[in-house]
Amino acid sequence: MFFHANRSLLQAQATARLTNLSRHFSMPDVLHRKVYGGRIFTLNRPKSMNALNISMVRNIYPQLQAWSKSDQCKVVIIKAETAPPEKKTAAFCAGGDVVSLLKNVQAQKTAQSLDFFREEYTLNHLIATIQKPYVAFLDGVTMGGGVGISIHAPFRIATERTLFAMPETNIGFFPDVGGSFFLPRLDGAMGKFLALTGARLRGADAVYAGIATHFVPSARIPALEARLCELESDDREVVSAAIEEFSETLPSTYNLGGLVRERIDRCFGRSTIPAIVEALEKEGDEWSEDVRATLLSMSPLSLKVTLEQLRRGAKLSFADCMKMEFGVAQRMILQADFQEGVEKTLVEKSRAAKSWTPPTLEEISDSWVVQEFFENPKAKSLTLPSHTNDPGAWHSYPYAYPNGRCNMPNEAEVRDLIQGTSRRSGPTSWSKEEFLDFIVAERDGRKGARVVVEEILKRKAVLGAGGYLGWMN
Repeated sequence: MFFHANRSLLQAQATARLTNLSRHFSMPDVLHRKVYGGRIFTLNRPKSMNALNISMVRNIYPQLQAWSKSDQCKVVIIKAETAPPEKKTAAFCAGGDVVSLLKNVQAQKTAQSLDFFREEYTLNHLIATIQKPYVAFLDGVTMGGGVGISIHAPFRIATERTLFAMPETNIGFFPDVGGSFFLPRLDGAMGKFLALTGARLRGADAVYAGIATHFVPSARIPALEARLCELESDDREVVSAAIEEFSETLPSTYNLGGLVRERIDRCFGRSTIPAIVEALEKEGDEWSEDVRATLLSMSPLSLKVTLEQLRRGAKLSFADCMKMEFGVAQRMILQADFQEGVEKTLVEKSRAAKSWTPPTLEEISDSWVVQEFFENPKAKSLTLPSHTNDPGAWHSYPYAYPNGRCNMPNEAEVRDLIQGTSRRSGPTSWSKEEFLDFIVAERDGRKGARVVVEEILKRKAVLGAGGYLGWMN
């Protein structure tokens, strides 16, 4: 233990020296570092909340390619130059640099904006396909572009300072960077809820919702980083066990669980935006009314484009999702709502109501949305490089169920085990406690796994004859 602690102290001192140097000299926007088998990216634009720009993308991509091919590299870590743990406010990456995108559009430099999307999405694709374990420390605000460089990783570490959101419908855009892939694959209607409302999740809730895989207190992050760099194996099970050493016990309550979760699935499971709005109104409670008001404050165009994006993305491969998003992005940045949303929200930082065009959902036909944004023959195409682990053929993350167990248990896993259709199925007659013990043991005691499964069982399972679990269809 002394050896590990001493090494952690030395690494922390080295990081502090780098931080002090960056205050006096012009430093790169992304720092690279090698420590034993660890390869570390540090986002280094703290004054801009580490918002992702094309320079950062070009800084990360070639280095990540090189590290992915190195036998000496055992784990890749991405983190941010951020506030010390005692500060409650921090930022991993607060999004893409959409203000610069807007300025390019206004200056009729649309090609430069497309270059950003092309290179950003290519980076997202590389992150999803590399064989090396990739660990993202979401210690602070994680939105938009910050989600794109973390969500496709097998290991996403939330802290008490994590603030996750995909708030694009509030700026006249849509949840891109692979949002069309990961959001529809969250349990139930959670993906629709997060995408349409821009709802914000704090650390523990990010784990319970399936956004993060582990919860580690911010103060333990330096020690965890040191531990990961000491690993001599790039096996994901080994990496997961190392992270679990530093994980914190999660609270037993989930803010989006119980009745709230039932409302989310009931309302956001509808197939159109007007139907979702109507369902929220019928709920008749304060939470539903607040969500309804939030939804109606968003760009109507963004809402309709986002819903169509999620519907299509649920059936597409990862690569095809990125190609679809590239076509949608080049149309969205030319819309009046994008200028209105970015100007009011990010430039003026105003809370005043936005003047959307058109202003109502009724003025936007679903057929026009499909033709203009998803089937436009004039849209430029995105060509993605081929990788060893090319995701062109897969429709779920290779490290998640049913292919892996790096993520928290989800509804599909629980359903298949109860119904006896999982390849890991043992008995098809489970008591609740037997089932909980089994699935938590399979996760090697993963903290939070029991709460996640209990919440799923409350919503989706029934106790049949003899007290055995059954699944509600």
